[in-house]
Amino acid sequence: MAPLHVLGLGASTPVGRTVWASAAAVRAGVCGFRVHPYMVDTAGEPMRVAAAPWLDIGLEGASRLAALALPAIEEALAPWPANLPLRLGLALALPPMRPGRPDGLAGEVLERVSDRLGNRFARMAAFEAGHAAGHLAAAAAEAGCTRGAFDACLVVGADSYLAPETLEWIEACDQLHGGGPLNNAWGFIPGEAAGAMLLGTVDAARQCGAEPLGELVSVGIGMEHRLIKTDDVCVGEGLTQAFRAALQGLAPGEQVHDVYCDLNGERYRTEEYGFAVLRTAERFRAPSEFVCPADCWGDVGAAGGPLHAALALIAARKRYGKGPLSMVWGSSERGERGAMLLRGADAVRG
Repeated sequence: MAPLHVLGLGASTPVGRTVWASAAAVRAGVCGFRVHPYMVDTAGEPMRVAAAPWLDIGLEGASRLAALALPAIEEALAPWPANLPLRLGLALALPPMRPGRPDGLAGEVLERVSDRLGNRFARMAAFEAGHAAGHLAAAAAEAGCTRGAFDACLVVGADSYLAPETLEWIEACDQLHGGGPLNNAWGFIPGEAAGAMLLGTVDAARQCGAEPLGELVSVGIGMEHRLIKTDDVCVGEGLTQAFRAALQGLAPGEQVHDVYCDLNGERYRTEEYGFAVLRTAERFRAPSEFVCPADCWGDVGAAGGPLHAALALIAARKRYGKGPLSMVWGSSERGERGAMLLRGADAVRG
């Protein structure tokens, strides 16, 4: 089957309420960090977070994720006429179970999507796997279109680390960036965001009349067994598996021009990427050069996959990327690894 076209993009992040505003902010290096209004760390200092400034800090759980996700969904669906007689799927990436995340989150968020958008989706599924969940969702979208389950699929990622119990858990795990006794200079800034990417077949693109923003060339999935927060030394085997699977979409002699990833300051992730890219370096134009927007919008967990894909495609469209081919990868704490290979619109138009 031909690669899927990217027909729409959407985002709501701490640095922008649309995908284009968010991409421009990341390009400019705008930082969305601020102090939490009431959470303090073990040094007695306010915790630093990357929060969506238009959301009340008291909004939690499914309500907060829906408030992030719904605008991104509607933005990505803008090119798709509501009365188009094609089957549309929804693949939703969410965080895994963790302190501060309510039970039944997936069902509640999907219910809110249905309440807003009615019966626009023929099928809906959730992938509760954190950072690599968006890649799992993209793989499911690709498989669904290939077997004819639907003609197009909206891949959505939404996450927020800002629940008080979640912030306390991050600090207790020595992952909170800061200077207190339980903080870590190599930790991360907890963030929140949502991203959406509308994928469709060639026929769906023709029928909806949208000009493709690019194409999803391939998706690779892997599994790492030497996990963060353990004494095992990770040498990037799971990420290498995901890379090699995604890189099969390259033609002989082609190389990846740009890399977008969820590196967030943690040494584990940096070393993992180093091992994985050493094994596949011949397929990358400049493997040591990559974009990690966590320095602008914090660690956004399950939202990262579609958001990083959007940054890659917008960079290609606006011609500030190094070339049309981008790799977007993510690394979940439970071991899931994902990589997407994307081609920018100029190369798709040929």
